[in-house]
Amino acid sequence: MLDLWIPLTIAAAFFQNLRSALQKHLKLRLSDAGATYVRFFYAWPLALIYCWSLSEFGGLAVPAANTLFLLYCLLGGISQIVFTFLLVWMFSFRNFAVGTTYSKTEVLQVAIFGFVLLGDTVTTLAAMAISLSLIGVMALSVAQTKMSVTNLFTSLTEKATLIGLASGVFMGASVVFYRGAALSLEAGSATMRAAFALAVSVVMQTVIMGIYLRVREPGQLTAVVREWRWSSLVGIAGMLASICWFTALTLQNAAYVRALGQIELVFTFVASILFFKEKTKALEYAGIALIIAAILILVLWG
Repeated sequence: MLDLWIPLTIAAAFFQNLRSALQKHLKLRLSDAGATYVRFFYAWPLALIYCWSLSEFGGLAVPAANTLFLLYCLLGGISQIVFTFLLVWMFSFRNFAVGTTYSKTEVLQVAIFGFVLLGDTVTTLAAMAISLSLIGVMALSVAQTKMSVTNLFTSLTEKATLIGLASGVFMGASVVFYRGAALSLEAGSATMRAAFALAVSVVMQTVIMGIYLRVREPGQLTAVVREWRWSSLVGIAGMLASICWFTALTLQNAAYVRALGQIELVFTFVASILFFKEKTKALEYAGIALIIAAILILVLWG
């Protein structure tokens, strides 16, 4: 019998990819900030309903918030806003498959930062994974330029590469802060604590980005409502992805969930080729394959 965490993880990867694809599509109608905002604006009602359902039908008690919890939610929410904006912005420079792959480097960046800043131990396999990922990033970066030793290294400082890697940094930061938020709650099941952290964070994100757009891009608030048909799908897909991720992580070891979750890149290729009609170069395929291999080595054996 198929373990429940497997279809849940595949569903999470699918919905996450669908959310990103819809946001890329919305760039034709909204600004980068507007396409980012729809993820939160149309998700907060669903987050509250999910939390209420767990309490009403699942019999799970809603935990009491504390100052540390709210701080973690705020930091996680801001990190996720920045990550989403950078990912959407990234799609202006590179195709859907490459942009999504850059964001996936967060797993590897966490290992690197842990080694450099915290003195974490890095095993031989982890070092191999980091090296593979570096080669993969270099391959992705140089794919749009003439191949040379100089371009191989200078491409790492190009705008598109830096945006892609930065998106991975903030994605990793949001995961850490959200985990901290859930762990800071003193009572409640793991599922309810995660759901409560998600609901509080999404409400914060909606308010923060709403204020930003009202001040900097007031026309985008109207546009977000006007494009509700596509925009609401982003919120629904994003929330379904979060629910599936959180549930899968309560059923299975995080390493296995994260490893299987890389199937998102398969969905990414399908969307890139079939829906966006984008072409991926051979060197980009090689870079993506190296990064996928590096992530799998790190989360499963590193």
